[in-house]
This record gives sequence, C-alpha cells and structure tokens, in this order.
Amino acid sequence: MKFLDEAKVYIRSGDGGGGSVSFRREKFIEFGGPDGGDGGRGGDVWVETVNGLNTLIDFRYQQHFKATTGTHGMGRNRTGANGSDVTLKVPVGTQIFEEDRETLICDLTVEGQRYCLAHGGNGGFGNAHFKTSTNQAPDWANPGLPGEEKTLWLRLKLIADAGLVGLPNAGKSTFLASVTRARPKIANYPFTTLHPNLGVATIDEREFILADIPGLIEGAHEGVGIGDRFLGHVERTRVLLHLVSAQEEKVGKAYKTVKHELEAYGNDLTDKPEIVALSQIDVLDEAELKKKTKELAKACGKTPFQISAVTGKGMTEVLRALRDIIVEENTEEKPARVAKLRHRDMVVTDEGIGEDKGGDEADDQP
Repeated sequence: MKFLDEAKVYIRSGDGGGGSVSFRREKFIEFGGPDGGDGGRGGDVWVETVNGLNTLIDFRYQQHFKATTGTHGMGRNRTGANGSDVTLKVPVGTQIFEEDRETLICDLTVEGQRYCLAHGGNGGFGNAHFKTSTNQAPDWANPGLPGEEKTLWLRLKLIADAGLVGLPNAGKSTFLASVTRARPKIANYPFTTLHPNLGVATIDEREFILADIPGLIEGAHEGVGIGDRFLGHVERTRVLLHLVSAQEEKVGKAYKTVKHELEAYGNDLTDKPEIVALSQIDVLDEAELKKKTKELAKACGKTPFQISAVTGKGMTEVLRALRDIIVEENTEEKPARVAKLRHRDMVVTDEGIGEDKGGDEADDQP
C-alpha cells in the first residue's frame, strides 16, 4: 500500500426537499383543505476515524463526496424521506483543514471519533404548514434549503509513542527493523526511507509504537533533500530518539545539524524529552569509540547511549529508557494510587472495594 499523508477533497451535503402544494380531494368532503407535506432533510457529510488505516491513499482515487438530496413532500401530509449521509473513513491522527490549509476544523486522535463536516439543508414546509384561520387554502410551499459545499485538506499525523530522528544513514530503519516486525527498506545510500514507517516494540512485556521518518539534512526546513514535511509525524510522540552514526567524522556537528532543523521546524519538537544514542558502534575500535562518545556528549550535554543493531549491544538499555519516559508522560499508565476513601467498614481503592481490616493495615495497602 502506498503512503499518502495529505489529500484534497471536495464535499457537498444534500439539499433539502421542497414542500408540497396539495389539497385534499375526497368524495363527500366539500372543504378538504391543504394537505401538502414537508420535504425531507438533505444528507450530512461526516468524517470518522477507523482502525486498520495508516494512509490517505484512498483519497487519491476519489476526491468528491456528495450526500443525497432529501425527497420532496407529497400530498396527504406525507413528509419526504431524508437524504443519505456520506462518511469519509480516515486513519487515527487525521487533521481536517479549510481550503487555506491553515484553519484547523478538527483533529481526530481517537478511534471511532466522528465530526460533521457539512450539514444537509432543511426540508421546505408544505402548504399544510401555512394554514390559518384567516387563510384556509394557502397555495404556496417552501423550497428546501441548499446544502453546504466545501473544499478541504486532510493531513495525517501518525500516532506513535516514540520517534526516530537523525541524518540519512544514521541507522534509524535498521533500529526499527531490529526491535519491531516492521520491514523498512535498508540500503547503503542516503534517503532509502522515503516515507514514515511504524513498528511496535516490546520490552519487559510492555509495548509502544515507534515511528521512523526520512532523514534530515542541513537546510531541510528550506526544502533541501526531502525537506521537513515528515516531521509532522513525530509531533504527537512523547519522546524522540536521536541517532547519530558512529561513521560520521564529526558526530557533534551531525547532532547539531539535526537539532537545528528541529528548532527551525518548531511546533515544540525541541521541548520533547530526547534520548541521544551513538549508533553503528560495531565499526569502531575502543579508542575511536571513546573519542566520539566524548565528542557527542559535549555537543548534546548528556551521556549518549552506545548501540549496535547488528550485535544488539545497548539496544535493551535504549528501549527501557524510551519505555520509562513514555510511561512517565502517559498519565493513564502511571501506577494506580490508593484512594483513602472510607465508607463504614469498607475501603475503596483504584483496584476495587475490599474489607477494612482496621488500624494501620488498611493504610499500608499498596
């Protein structure tokens, strides 16, 4: 399946059905009066997030979405049927923008989330609606209201817990392939990764999602190389893993180059927790490894991890460091704390309700 993270669509909700002008004609009833029914409401256009999608490629082949018109009202006070709705199925993490590509309409981050993009027009009133004591035979009805039409932009920002950043050939795809079941393209030339890849890593029976994006080079924020458009896919991450290849002659400069591009991109990427790792250390001897580790530590202001996806050295430690930050950032996964709520002889905790054993024993429960 091809990857597409931006698409332009045209939507139009349904028009409302027109009201009916009708009079009751029945034998032996001299003054039947008006009996024109109301028109049906036009269909709405909805967007909904679904599981199993991680690309907007479907909108490459279909860009127009139109809901149906409401049925016109009929005689005998029959109301027309409402028009059918249209639903756009999108992956979790999709943002909807106005045609100017800047005005955000909605940000869909939860599976099953729905949002109405265009409301259908109301149906018109039939002539029975306008009957009064002074006007018992109105001969007019309202037309249905027109629906809404818009041109929108869909932009996908993948949902991941941790993001991999670095220069091209820093070992990001190799790292992803070694700790997950993802199979990104790996080769010994720059920009082998042309679109983001996702994988699920497991450490100590805990899972989290890793996102690998194409490498950044100097001037990426100005469009050099692939540019920085894929950085949007790590905006939602809780932590960044910055990989610096041990094959770089100046690892400190390589780190600062990527850091500068993150700062130029903005959107608070530099405020995220960052783990720095010197990758591909299997190509260095002990003296060279010690020298480059010291140089990288001076550039980033912290002691970097030393990892090799080929030999597996340092991989477990890095995964555990990522896991610890993810768990700390995710308040929903923090250890449940006991709520010291007492009700008669019972103690209510986050784990349920148990008997109060009295004294200090209840207070000492974890």
